[in-house]
Amino acid sequence: MPTTTIDLFRFQPDHSDEPYRQQFELEHEDGVTVLDALLQLQNEQDATIAMRYSCRSAICGSCACKADGRTVLACMEQIEEVKARSGGDTVTIDPIGNFAPLKDLIVDLDPFWEKFKAVKPYLIPDGPAPENERIVPKEAMQKIEKEAACILCAACYSECNSLAADPEFVGPAAFAWGHRFAGDVRDGERKERVKLYSGDHGVWDCTRCMYCNERCPKGVDPRDAIEKLGGSAFQEGVTSDTGARHAKAFLIAMRTGGKLNESLLVPDTDPLWAQLDVPVALRMLVMGWARSPL
Repeated sequence: MPTTTIDLFRFQPDHSDEPYRQQFELEHEDGVTVLDALLQLQNEQDATIAMRYSCRSAICGSCACKADGRTVLACMEQIEEVKARSGGDTVTIDPIGNFAPLKDLIVDLDPFWEKFKAVKPYLIPDGPAPENERIVPKEAMQKIEKEAACILCAACYSECNSLAADPEFVGPAAFAWGHRFAGDVRDGERKERVKLYSGDHGVWDCTRCMYCNERCPKGVDPRDAIEKLGGSAFQEGVTSDTGARHAKAFLIAMRTGGKLNESLLVPDTDPLWAQLDVPVALRMLVMGWARSPL
């Protein structure tokens, strides 16, 4: 049987205020998952190892962690797959990123649930309830099918650069659920939703790094949902946010000149702040580093 060195993040607040790392030598069967390897360590070598897991079938999302720096569902990822990517015999296991550890691989997910609840992840129907049921065309539900597949594992939050820069950023999974209801033909508050999602720390603060799409274990593609919410904001005329004006400036530049004009991008995005940038812009023009807006 193969042997793997498991380099495990440890945090035992009952014994120490500082996290540390501990290595284990694990002899295991072929095809063992990261979760099975951790459970084997817990059963055979150290019963104090703390982690979350439940279904072991990629349904509940509880077992999300980092394996060699890549956020995965521990029940989906095989140890040999992780070793193949790194080319070594050591697998490094850490808790998911952007959350405070509580104990070993268990993190504080309260901020995640607060952001999720903030997007009103439930249907707000328009008008009185029907006598029997609301009939929705299959084609209409297919438009939100991907977002409805989210299992709230927080893998996308673990990789989110916007969240790392701004802890108040609402985040990919919450916005995926936001689109699931903003895009539902039965919902009566589409405009109010896009106003909510377009505010501070909203959809326009996404850095478009695409890591949420890459790491999502269920193919939800949260970044695509964020883009759809941006489109909904334009359709509803909710474009006063700086991010929306920035997107609009891109669109105008492409439609009028066929390519991006950086010299007009800043004043079109935020005329007030553009005035403060005039000295810098003039120096760039003199040095030939910027194109004349004329």
